[in-house]
Amino acid sequence: MPKRYGQACPVAKSLELVGDRWTLLLVRDMLPGARRFQDFQQSLPGIPPNILSDRLKLMEEHALVTRRFYSDHPPRAEYALTDKGRELGVVVGALAAWGSRHVHRQTALVHAECGHPVEIKYFCRQCAGRVRGATVELRRRRATAKSAKTAKRS
Repeated sequence: MPKRYGQACPVAKSLELVGDRWTLLLVRDMLPGARRFQDFQQSLPGIPPNILSDRLKLMEEHALVTRRFYSDHPPRAEYALTDKGRELGVVVGALAAWGSRHVHRQTALVHAECGHPVEIKYFCRQCAGRVRGATVELRRRRATAKSAKTAKRS
């Protein structure tokens, strides 16, 4: 069962879904394409099969992955990220960039075509430009007329 933080915060709510020990590593391994159960067992030494199965089921329940059977007897499946799951690639990339700077300096997040390091940056579509991290903050969204009507009914 995922950990519950009991906070009305998108970081806490996201961690409730993807913050356990193996989930983001599963996402990392599926970013290049679909993977089979045994692929995960090879790329993630130490993950118990029951935990791997539980994580994949949870990810499927939350529409982060899809499961496709490629064999009926015995039943065998491959797993692929959905669009929602692929969006976590930015999170994995940010962790990789931070990790290569601070805890695993023998690697770097690089552009595959030229081999030079890349950086993770904030971008504002409205202003059409990059934004300094110090100027970024979390705010509650303003209620729309539709969401206000829904809230009154509840």
